[in-house]
Amino acid sequence: MSQKHQAELELAKKVSKYKFDPLSFVKRAYSWGSGKLADSPGPRAWQEDILGTISNHLDDPAKRYQPLQVAVASGHGIGKSALIGQIINWAMSTHTDCKVVMTANTENQLSTKTMPEVAKWFSLSPTANWFKANATSIHSSFKGRERTWRLDAVTWSENNTEAFAGLHNKGKIIILIFDEASSISDKVWDVAEGALTDENTIIIWLVFGNPTRNTGKFKDCFGKNRHRWVTSQIDSRTVDGTNKEKIEAWINDYGLDSDFVKVRVRGMFPSASLKQFISTEDVDKAYDRKIDQKDYDFAPKIISLDPAWEGGDELVIGMRQGLKFSILRTLMKNDNDFDIAGILARICDEEKPDAVFVDGGFGTGIVSYGKTLGYKWQIVWFSEASTDIGCINKRAEMWNLMKIWLKEGGCLPADPNLQQELIGPETVARLDGKIQLEAKKDMKARGQRSPNRADALALTFAHPVSKKRKPEKENRYQDIGSQGSDWMG
Repeated sequence: MSQKHQAELELAKKVSKYKFDPLSFVKRAYSWGSGKLADSPGPRAWQEDILGTISNHLDDPAKRYQPLQVAVASGHGIGKSALIGQIINWAMSTHTDCKVVMTANTENQLSTKTMPEVAKWFSLSPTANWFKANATSIHSSFKGRERTWRLDAVTWSENNTEAFAGLHNKGKIIILIFDEASSISDKVWDVAEGALTDENTIIIWLVFGNPTRNTGKFKDCFGKNRHRWVTSQIDSRTVDGTNKEKIEAWINDYGLDSDFVKVRVRGMFPSASLKQFISTEDVDKAYDRKIDQKDYDFAPKIISLDPAWEGGDELVIGMRQGLKFSILRTLMKNDNDFDIAGILARICDEEKPDAVFVDGGFGTGIVSYGKTLGYKWQIVWFSEASTDIGCINKRAEMWNLMKIWLKEGGCLPADPNLQQELIGPETVARLDGKIQLEAKKDMKARGQRSPNRADALALTFAHPVSKKRKPEKENRYQDIGSQGSDWMG
């Protein structure tokens, strides 16, 4: 046996001791405090915490083959790409045929930031000659292992999720990493989660990013799905090596509680994402707000109907009276306009509204049947011209009025779906400064719900309405645009 071969065997024996202990591997594998790491005495404190979390999970035989899911939301400059490189190097150095898939929000993020940093930690490792690094992959240099022992860095696409659907490595180890996770489509998250099901396999799913969006799967890691994730929120001010002068300048310019500082420094999710039209804070306040009947009973009743556009969407009938909104009925997509008209007519007979607005998209037949029954329901086209020169169309106008209503005291029902739909749409940047909301198809591409319940509320702001002064003998409802009306009631 050659001296070189003997040395490789000795190295393999040494690193195999850290198969279930990435923290010890990272502390011992690199020449901390010298050479290229002269300014680094060791991994940063928060990096040690994450490495320790993985070590503790793997050290317990009862947990070892249960998926470990770790989410880290942080400010800028904390060294997350370095930690990603350390973890991947540990996994591929200590586990034969390790499979790693890494993705980020853009190809540029992967090719110019994350992958070079990952390759750096491989080059600093004593196992460097075991692997070959390329622009978008790192694979074993051992003959015959190139395809089975590798890292692949792939850009995500909600229309092409094969790279995430094929995450199988039964009996061995899988590492899945999302970098800049806030911007990764919910569809990719769903496909990835469904693929991580191999038995007797070490499965580690790590997601990192600045918390730029207040909706989506990354936010859910710290919210409704927190019980499934080990979470950390890292403030850049607490991390050695960050640019404290720049951070202080940001705080002075924007304020400690500004969304800018929350996202870029404190590792906190913003009150509203950078493009989010209606803030989570406004919706949360309206969600918990209470109102006495006397404070809205004087206002006109406005009923709305938002039909379902596609299979899986909801048809929603809602009613707003002043500052109070209620959802009266939800149905899955139903193409029988006569049946829907009958349902709406019965609701109108019971509630005796002052106006009824129906979305013209798939709603014209319902209104036509209503007319034969003697009801004056008004069609509203979301794409029609806005009466507000600051809005690109009627949809933007209605949503803007709804946004104002929420800020000025609007009350929402205890409906989590409505709550999520209201904060879902993002704005489209325009040179003329007019308000434009993203198309529903673009929302769905991001994994968002179709906002049928939110649109039902928005429809109640289609036109000004006044309360009827005298009850009518027949079931007919006033036309829009009454003088002296107030959309707030």
